[in-house]
Amino acid sequence: MRILHNIILTAVAGAAAVNVWAQRTDTLQHIVVTGTRSATDVRHLPLSVTAITRTQLEEAHESSVLPTVTQHTPGLFTTTRGMAGYGVSTNSAGAMKIRGVGSGADMLVLIDGQPQYAGLLGHPIPDAYQSMMAERVEVVRGPASLYYGSNAMGGVMNIITRTPQTGCHTDISLQAGSYGTWQAEAANSYNDGRFSSFVGGNYSKTDGHRDNSDFEQASGFLKLAYQLTDKWRAAYDLNVTHLSFANPGPESAPLFDPDAKITRGLTSVSLLNNYGFTNGSIRAYYDWGHHKINDGHTATAAPRKYLYKHDDFIGGVSIYQSAAMWEGGRVTLGFDWQHFGGEAWNDSIAGSNKYYDKVKNQNEVAGYADVRQNIFSWLTIDAGLRYDHHSQTGTEWIPQAGLSFHADGSTDIKMLVSKGFRNPVISEMYMFAANTELEPERMMNYEVSFTHRFTQGNIGANVFYIDGDNMIERAANPSGAGMLQQNIGTFHNWGFELNGDYRFNFHWAMNANYSFLHMSKHVTGAPEHKLFVQGKYSTGILSLIADVQYINSLYISTGKAEKVEKYVLAGLTANIKASDAVTLFMKGDNLLSQHYQTYEGFWMPRATFMGGVKVRL
Repeated sequence: MRILHNIILTAVAGAAAVNVWAQRTDTLQHIVVTGTRSATDVRHLPLSVTAITRTQLEEAHESSVLPTVTQHTPGLFTTTRGMAGYGVSTNSAGAMKIRGVGSGADMLVLIDGQPQYAGLLGHPIPDAYQSMMAERVEVVRGPASLYYGSNAMGGVMNIITRTPQTGCHTDISLQAGSYGTWQAEAANSYNDGRFSSFVGGNYSKTDGHRDNSDFEQASGFLKLAYQLTDKWRAAYDLNVTHLSFANPGPESAPLFDPDAKITRGLTSVSLLNNYGFTNGSIRAYYDWGHHKINDGHTATAAPRKYLYKHDDFIGGVSIYQSAAMWEGGRVTLGFDWQHFGGEAWNDSIAGSNKYYDKVKNQNEVAGYADVRQNIFSWLTIDAGLRYDHHSQTGTEWIPQAGLSFHADGSTDIKMLVSKGFRNPVISEMYMFAANTELEPERMMNYEVSFTHRFTQGNIGANVFYIDGDNMIERAANPSGAGMLQQNIGTFHNWGFELNGDYRFNFHWAMNANYSFLHMSKHVTGAPEHKLFVQGKYSTGILSLIADVQYINSLYISTGKAEKVEKYVLAGLTANIKASDAVTLFMKGDNLLSQHYQTYEGFWMPRATFMGGVKVRL
């Protein structure tokens, strides 16, 4: 097995040295929305953006977008702990970091530009991001606080939902496999020209590869749109997810009675306009959650006497308008307002007594402007500024500036300076090691990137340096009274990222990405080396997709008890198109049967297999 491990690793390293493949050829359309809120040619943006297409999501056969997005995005890593599900609360996985920044409230997840996080805790809910509803996922690697404010300090992942095709179509997918895991989803899209709808639901369940690692999830998504006039469109969406799962705890100290039930929901109403030279939208949204958690107990501890419960919400309005005011120039103006918070308490299991009650609501209001100007045919200048006011921490100014040099019709060189920030969340100020005097975290990001496109694909590379300070860390209270959240952290990260794609011919295609990260202060869940290579062979009826992922210097614990992981994962997926409507598939993960962990104490299953069928009606 060790010999096979070395052969695969050598082959992967050699392939990466010979070819640096860029993002999938599907992205040759160049259009992204996350970097500016409106559809923009990525060649004119100084930001580093990775786009994951619907084709890639479907080929992966994953119910969550995170495994696929993590594989195809250099510099992004997400922790995992089992066959399915990431969990919430103590010992949960799904921590996302870009360039060593993220995990908690430093990484923002959006659905169609709408922020998604727990209103009290500030962090994303990874199990709520389902592949069935995603047309495309765009990841901004680096600060995106100019457009999205707090929580976008490390980066942004924006899930762009499905756009119904003309007519009526229904997709059904069923699959089952290792450890009693099975998934089912169905989605219907309808479009008659003016009215369109998309409705979908999925259900997944696993017994897990350990005791007390079962997971169950049910999700539903609804999207309605109506073209009011040639220029104006109205839209409504609703997404609800219910999770029920157990937390097995570290293998060295397994937990008993570790049960949780989580319900998350979001809804929004939008009014969009497009006049050609100008476009924009007005969106009102509401995001809510109810958590009921028993964190369990070890074999030597007494059962817990209470459940942790909380209700949280985020409500807000987002407005932007982007216009080509003069030749070669574009101005984007925007306004954001959020009201968020909730209530948390410990509820007696024996009765209904509340041990404590924490109720806190906060507000945030912001305005921003971004100006982009093409000069001649070889240079684009982009500069923006955001004013952000938080009801407790006060005012923050967020600048961003970049240059894009277009050496020829296929080569771009970009330079970017951007600031990211994160306001302290309610749990840090009022709930756990509380400190109401906390100030925002801040970081500056400097990067230079290169992209070259050619007929068969494209290649890309970038170098970055991050200077972060005022980071919130839990440390001993200077007064000597216990622990306290404090603004005492600093870090300096630098590294580089490579990505690329190449299509040899109709049958063969390949894509890869690699990232190197140097951290002045080691953090968990951020590997120094991350390499992913994928090859695809297709005849039209049969397609085979093989991939290898190499992770090195992944810190699963830091400090005096520092531990580092290194592993190679190999996967293979086979798709057979039985008819125009039916596709059969089989996939295997961790085929080298690696014994590895991304979260300390939670060893991942060895080789696993799933198989199923997809039907389109």
